[in-house]
Amino acid sequence: MADAAKYQKLASEYAKLKAQFPVLKKAYIDEQTACSEVKDQLKEKEQAVRKFEQEIDSLTFRNQQLSKRVLLLQDELDDAQSHKKKGKNKHSDASYTPSSISAGVFNEELQRKIEENAKLSQQVDESTRMYQGRIEELEAKVKEYEDKFNQHQEVNDVNKEKNKVLIDRLQEEKAMIEVKLQTLETDTKKYRSRADKAEESLSDVQCQLQKQLDTANKIISDKLPFIDTKNRELNGLNLPTHDRKHQLRARELVSQTANHLTDMVQALSNFFTYSEQRSKIYPAECISEPMSPVNIQYCKYLHENVQYLRPLEQSFKVFLSTLNEDTLTTLETATDLQIFSRKFNTCIEYFNKLLPYQLLSIEEECAVSSCTSTLETKNRDLHKSFKHLNQVFNKLQSYISLLASQSSKSCPHPKINHPRFFTLLCQVLKDLDRAVRDVSKHYNSKVSLEHQLPTASQKLKTTDECVVSSLISLVTCTSKLSSFLSGNIDFFSQTGGYRTRGSSIGNDPMMEGPRSNPATVQFRQKAANYLGLLTIPCPDSVPHKTAVQNRKTLLSSAESKEGLSKQLTTFQQRVGRLEQDKEHYMLELQLLQIKYDNEIQKVKKIEKELQEIKRRSQRTDSIEDNITIVMPSASTSETQSKPSVLTSQVSNVIFRTRK
Repeated sequence: MADAAKYQKLASEYAKLKAQFPVLKKAYIDEQTACSEVKDQLKEKEQAVRKFEQEIDSLTFRNQQLSKRVLLLQDELDDAQSHKKKGKNKHSDASYTPSSISAGVFNEELQRKIEENAKLSQQVDESTRMYQGRIEELEAKVKEYEDKFNQHQEVNDVNKEKNKVLIDRLQEEKAMIEVKLQTLETDTKKYRSRADKAEESLSDVQCQLQKQLDTANKIISDKLPFIDTKNRELNGLNLPTHDRKHQLRARELVSQTANHLTDMVQALSNFFTYSEQRSKIYPAECISEPMSPVNIQYCKYLHENVQYLRPLEQSFKVFLSTLNEDTLTTLETATDLQIFSRKFNTCIEYFNKLLPYQLLSIEEECAVSSCTSTLETKNRDLHKSFKHLNQVFNKLQSYISLLASQSSKSCPHPKINHPRFFTLLCQVLKDLDRAVRDVSKHYNSKVSLEHQLPTASQKLKTTDECVVSSLISLVTCTSKLSSFLSGNIDFFSQTGGYRTRGSSIGNDPMMEGPRSNPATVQFRQKAANYLGLLTIPCPDSVPHKTAVQNRKTLLSSAESKEGLSKQLTTFQQRVGRLEQDKEHYMLELQLLQIKYDNEIQKVKKIEKELQEIKRRSQRTDSIEDNITIVMPSASTSETQSKPSVLTSQVSNVIFRTRK
């Protein structure tokens, strides 16, 4: 392993250097081409310089000739002038001779040549100056390129030395690897021989397996003609393979939902019961008149809340009991969710039936003479919040029925819409939480204003406190339920961890994923029961005489069975009514307990006042002080008699509930 790692490291270094080498080689070649180009340019410039030097030499030679010509012309001019002075007097008439004319022409030609010579000399100076500057520039570039070439040459030499050492080391390792390769080749030859033997045995095994496959196909074609994996509707009746952890998680979440629903049902029941007691107290006490027909009917409907709320809770618990650890739980197989949907529908119908009387009761409270304008506005706000709450409940019922309908055969919604259903349900639960909070807020503000009225009795205040506490518990329940569903919305929105048999080959590409039939859970339970019965040993057969006697007894007991069933239904009805009365009396017991605690606090306050009065009486011995002491003692006796009456009432209620 160490040699392999070392070789791997050296190979990586060699690969790096090998990758650097063409780059350096390319740079070296580029520098060589650049240097050759510079040399070519230098040669061209040297040729141009030689050409310019030749031109300069020819110009200097021409200049010398011209200068000699000028000197000759100057000498001739001087001679002509001297001859002119000598023969001035002699030849005055012959002043305009051809010699004078030729002298003027020579002067003009001389002047022209002088100017031309000056121009040429100026051009020569400029060309020499430009030539010197160009030569200096080219020499600087040549020097720069030579420096770069030397640097690249040095780098190339260093890299060559490094690569040489590395190449030597790699060649040594290559020799070692070749030795290893030879050993591996010998091993591969051995393995090839073994593989040939394995192929021969594999061909034999394949022949045997092919024979077994042919027999199995023959048995399947002869004995199993009902193969339904390619038909989507029939394949949905097969028991699907599913993820056990996913199903356990689903059952856990449904159990938590059942707990939240139980708390919510209990809070709603408390709210309706306390609202019934409040309707009996207010506004009948304020106007000193009997209850109105609206309030009587309203109290009657409120008293029936258990008949609608308790089945709702029980139906969801029944749905939870059907979710076993080893069963598939999806919206398609949750048939018991339809029972919960129907119970919830009846509960919403009860809410819709209760809402008009609830609103009329609030309007009657607004019509009371002691109702102020601010209290009336609070009642109006509560009126609107109750309407909004009922609308949210109706909306929630529509989404619950939509989810429950997924387990029916005539469900028109595809499976891809299930995440959208849960998202909308989560939004409705958030709206429900906000609506309940609005009701609690408006009811609390309304109650605080009512308690400030002089007509508000202590019984009304106690009942209002119970109603407010029930609303607070209802707000807590809806908030928990909303946060619970929003926190687990990803789990509810994801597809179920299951697949039907043959779904990879039997599904139409235009259709959605696997879909299980609602009857698969019942089929599985029946199959499990059947297999369980197969393991049970058969009981001993009953003799014929005993069987005939048992039949006669059954025929005779058929009539008594009908009577017993009727008695059972009557007893069940009585038990339901007794449970309602029990809850009603338990709530009355709570109210009486609260009143009893308030009376005890009052008695304690009066006792403290009595003690203070007694202390004052000890300081003064007058008859008037003694008289003042006697009067509170009478009041204390009255107040002490009140708790005794309350305790007797509480004991009577407890005895009745136990009975």
